[in-house]
Amino acid sequence: MRLIGVDVGGTFTDLVLADTETGRSVIHKVSSTNADPSIGVTQGVVELCARAGIAPGAVDQVLHGTTIATNAVLEHRGALTGLITTRGYRDVLHIGRHQRPEHYSIQQQIPWQSRPLVKRRHRIGVTERLVPPTGDVLTPLDEDEVRAAARALKAEGVEAIAICFLFSYLNPAHELRARAIVAEEYPEAFVTTSAEVAPQFREFERFTTAAMNAFVGPKVRDYVSRLATRLKEAGVSGDLQVMGSTGGVASVAMVAEQPVLTMLSGPAAGVLGGAWAGALSGRRDLITFDIGGTSADIAIVSDGTFGEASARDTWIAGFPLLVPMIDIHTIGAGGGSIARRDAGGAFRVGPQSAGAQPGPAGYGRGGQRPTVTDANIVLGRLDPENFLGGAMALDAEAARRVVGTFAAELGLTMEGAALGILTIVNANMANAIRSRTVQKGIDPRGYALVAFGGAGPLQAVEVARMLEGREVLVPPHPGITSAMGLLTTDLSADAVRTCFQLSTALDPARIADDFAAMEAQITARFAADALPVETARFTRAADLRYAGQGYELRVPFPAGEAADATALFGRFHAQHKAEYGHAFPERPVEIVNLRLTGAIPRPHLGAPPPRAGGSLAEATVRTGRVVFGTPTAPEAHDTPFLRREALPVGQPIPGPAIVLQTDSTTVVPPGCTLTAEAGGNLLITL
Repeated sequence: MRLIGVDVGGTFTDLVLADTETGRSVIHKVSSTNADPSIGVTQGVVELCARAGIAPGAVDQVLHGTTIATNAVLEHRGALTGLITTRGYRDVLHIGRHQRPEHYSIQQQIPWQSRPLVKRRHRIGVTERLVPPTGDVLTPLDEDEVRAAARALKAEGVEAIAICFLFSYLNPAHELRARAIVAEEYPEAFVTTSAEVAPQFREFERFTTAAMNAFVGPKVRDYVSRLATRLKEAGVSGDLQVMGSTGGVASVAMVAEQPVLTMLSGPAAGVLGGAWAGALSGRRDLITFDIGGTSADIAIVSDGTFGEASARDTWIAGFPLLVPMIDIHTIGAGGGSIARRDAGGAFRVGPQSAGAQPGPAGYGRGGQRPTVTDANIVLGRLDPENFLGGAMALDAEAARRVVGTFAAELGLTMEGAALGILTIVNANMANAIRSRTVQKGIDPRGYALVAFGGAGPLQAVEVARMLEGREVLVPPHPGITSAMGLLTTDLSADAVRTCFQLSTALDPARIADDFAAMEAQITARFAADALPVETARFTRAADLRYAGQGYELRVPFPAGEAADATALFGRFHAQHKAEYGHAFPERPVEIVNLRLTGAIPRPHLGAPPPRAGGSLAEATVRTGRVVFGTPTAPEAHDTPFLRREALPVGQPIPGPAIVLQTDSTTVVPPGCTLTAEAGGNLLITL
């Protein structure tokens, strides 16, 4: 099959075409069209097909990672949203849990209060009540009130409506009926229910998740619809599928209904691409390290599998969500991160970024503040004539000017200030990795750091040194690794059911019934998208906690253990000890939620053909002066600049060295050794 992966970034749209039968792959980059990303995506697909010498109609599938939903939330530019909820609970979205993002600040802004997804005047309560534990009807739904609410929201110009009733996770009947009434009264509105998006207890998080689904719904629905139409008009007949936050892809129809599932679409693809690259070198314990212009995304892969964020860690733009996501930690550190002195005079780098416009001063677009990219230019680590394969010339004088001005403020030499910028941003990244490893009982020294994104290979080795790491892997095409990750996953869908059961009073029959109902739900979803349901595989898990605890841990729950959950509870005790440093085997354990993931296998990107390699002489472009060392003791080294595609395979090359390729630049500091592997990766040993 011929597959195309497309990852849209703020500056560039990255594309890769892979033929799963021949192993051939072709890569391409185009400028992102931020006003309407579907234009750039379609243009890139057509140009990529031309490069590969195939017709667009020969493409079987287009896999897409999108930031439309994420950007809508981060910029707070979603639809005007309304809420229909149980009478007396319209302020659940405002009150929250009295959690203070900043514990000791008396002048903080709480996201769900300072920038609400639904304004209070657009939150309407209606009469209804279900009661636990089974969701029996205590007070019937007042349908006339629902009609009146729908008409009132329509009159206000509301574009999307979330329907969130108090105990709908136990019985969705009232929400479904309310949805039908709203569809009759206001068919143009985007309507979502909390039971469809997040059928779990915790009303604040469930209401917020449904409200966010409505908030981003029209924008995402219109975008994927527009993209599908443009691709068809361009002659692409293959299916369009979109990456979700769990690392699986979904159909356009599923994404249009539940766009909140795509909140980590792009970063999730990066984790998959990093794991794919690690496998090329036989590494299964990895730290994926994706650095772009504005942020760095970090995830941990242990024994070939990545973790899923727990309920207490699943947040987007300060809002809690009840949707499954890969455990990815993001910090404001990238090539465009701005160096500055704060109000107290301290030297800071990020999280503010120069973005794509004007960008770093070295881009020659009018940037006036020193950035990480400018520091790399000043130190000679970026070649002004060989940036993006020569497609973009860098303005070295502009970079030197802004870094020099900043150096004068600090009382440092220009090169010392540039090294200081890199030291601080690298320390920020190393600390972020420690928060996901050392603080969770994982020794990062036993993990390979997989560096990708446009800036990842520039910074990775020095970050690994701070972690006392032993090796860094640079994938074959680091700048488009997220696009490649899109081609390594399966179609998937998730289901969840709240199921409060204590280990001392387990009901295996109810557990089996719940799993069977979720399997039927996912199978119906696949069938609606005309997918081969007979090939579906299902994976079970459960959220467990000790009785009386407030948060849960997710634990695998294989199908054969439903009748006897002894092994399940044993895994929970072990996981609790690993997470918190202690366990209480004598305490009752509570099963809170049951989870089921369905996956339909699809062709994957294979290993690239083995590289023949060249010679060191053929690879050498030039030798230049590159600065390493510390801010107070810069050291200039005569350093070879090498073309990656011509590197000799299997031959250790001592640092320092700079490796050039179209989509990224790799820095190999003194004291390290570079080896180009036959499988396609660069291996840097420290």
